[in-house]
Amino acid sequence: MKTKAIILCLTMLTFTAACTACNDARPPQRHVQQLNYVESTAAIADPDRGFYTPLYVRLDENGVAYNKSVINDSTRLYHLRCDISAFSAAVNGQTDKPLAQTTTDGLDGLLTYLKENDKNAIIRFAYDPGYNGAANKEPTLDMILRHIEQICSVLDNYDNTITAIETGIIGPWGEMHTSTIANAEHISPIVDAFLSNTTKIPVSVRTPKMIYDYLGISPAEAAERTIAPEEKAYRLGLYNDGYLGSDNDLGTYTDRRLDIEFLSRQTSHLPFGGEVTMPDSTLHDIEVCLPEMNKIHLSYLNSVWDNTVIKKWKSSQYTQACGTDNLYYGKTAFEYIENHMGYRIVLKNSVFTYSEPFDELNIELSLQNVGFGGLNKTKHARIIFADKDGTIAFSQDVTDFDGKTDFVCNIVPQLENGSYDVYLRLYGEEFHGVPLYCIQFANDGLWNAELKANKIGNVDRSANID
Repeated sequence: MKTKAIILCLTMLTFTAACTACNDARPPQRHVQQLNYVESTAAIADPDRGFYTPLYVRLDENGVAYNKSVINDSTRLYHLRCDISAFSAAVNGQTDKPLAQTTTDGLDGLLTYLKENDKNAIIRFAYDPGYNGAANKEPTLDMILRHIEQICSVLDNYDNTITAIETGIIGPWGEMHTSTIANAEHISPIVDAFLSNTTKIPVSVRTPKMIYDYLGISPAEAAERTIAPEEKAYRLGLYNDGYLGSDNDLGTYTDRRLDIEFLSRQTSHLPFGGEVTMPDSTLHDIEVCLPEMNKIHLSYLNSVWDNTVIKKWKSSQYTQACGTDNLYYGKTAFEYIENHMGYRIVLKNSVFTYSEPFDELNIELSLQNVGFGGLNKTKHARIIFADKDGTIAFSQDVTDFDGKTDFVCNIVPQLENGSYDVYLRLYGEEFHGVPLYCIQFANDGLWNAELKANKIGNVDRSANID
C-alpha cells in the first residue's frame, strides 16, 4: 500500500537554567523515547472518516425533527439527510417559500448538539418528502438558490463539524438524477451557490461529469486538468452512492479509469465516500477493491447499506492476496477497510535532543499515514506537560499541523523541577474550554483519553540544574 511519510519537527526553547557545576552547557544529547512504535490494528474513531450512521432530519416551519437517540457514544460520523420539501409548492400544494427563521435556528441547534458531543456530519438536503424516492418535487431554481444561501449561512459556522456537503437538492434521495432539472443548466448554478456561500467546507456532487460541466471542460480535457488551491472548485469533490455496484458504478462514471485519475487529484485533499451497492459485481471483492480505494482516497461509507456487501466484508479475510500489511493477515476485510478509510497516523519514532542544563529542547517525531486518504483539515497543535499524577503542569499551542509538511515551533514552558510526560494534542477547536475533533495516533499505549492527546516522550527537570 502506498503510504505517506510525515516528519513532524517541534523545536522548543525551554528551561533557562544555570548549571551549578559550571557555566558552560554540555553538548546536546539525542534521546530516543521509549514508546510503542508499532501500528495498532484497533479501530480508531478519528474525525471526518470511517463508517457513518444515517440520520433523517425533517425541516419545516416548526424547526427540525430527528431521532436524537441515534446520536450516541458508538458512532462518530453521521450522514444527515435533510428533508426541506415543506418549502416547495410541489409538496406543500401552495407556494415555494424561503426557509423560516425557526428552520435555520433548528438547523443551527442540531449542528451545535453534534459539536457539543464531538460528532462529525456529512450533510445533504433534498425536496424528497421523507426521503422515500419521490421525483420532481423541487421548487424553482431561484428559490433553490435562496434556500442554499440560507442553509450555508448556518453551515459555514461549522467547518470542523461538517465533513462535507453533498450537494443533493435534485431528485429522489437528493442523488441528483431522475428529475426534469437534473441537468447542467440547474446543477452548475446549485454547485456554485454552495461553493460561493461557504469558505472551507468541501462540496460534493454525484458524478464526475457534473464537475466537468461546472468547470466547462470535456471528459477528455479533464485528464490534464488540475485545479489550483486558489480556485473555488478546489473544494469540489464527489459522493458515490453507486460505489462498486458495476463497471461504471451504476452510471457514476463515463470512463472509470479516466474519471478516477481525475478524481484522485481532487480527493488527495477532499473526502470521498458514499454507499456500496450489491448488483452482480466483483468490484467489492476485497482483493479487487483495495487498490482503487487507496487511489481514490476513500474516506467514508454507509455502515448499513448495502448490508449484503457489509456482511460480505465481515466474512472475508485480508490475506497475502490483498496486500503486504501483514499485521492484518487473518483480520476481516471489514476491519481493514474500517481502519484505513481516510487518514490513519502512526508514530514511528520520537527523539528528544537537549543539553544539561536544559537550555534547549528539540523534539523530532516521525509519523506515517497508512490510511487511504489524507488529513484534509488543518489541526491546531498543543504541547502538554503532565506531572506524575497526570495533572497538566504547562501547555501551549504551537504552529498548526496540516499533516503534510515539516513543522517547526518555539515554546518556553514554565515548569517546576520534576519528571513530565510530554503529549501532543492535535485538535480542531475548543468549545467551552473542551478540545474537540482530536486525532489519535494508531499506536497502542500512547493515547490519553482525558487529555485527548498522544504521548510523545518524557523529560526531567532536575533540581541540580537550578
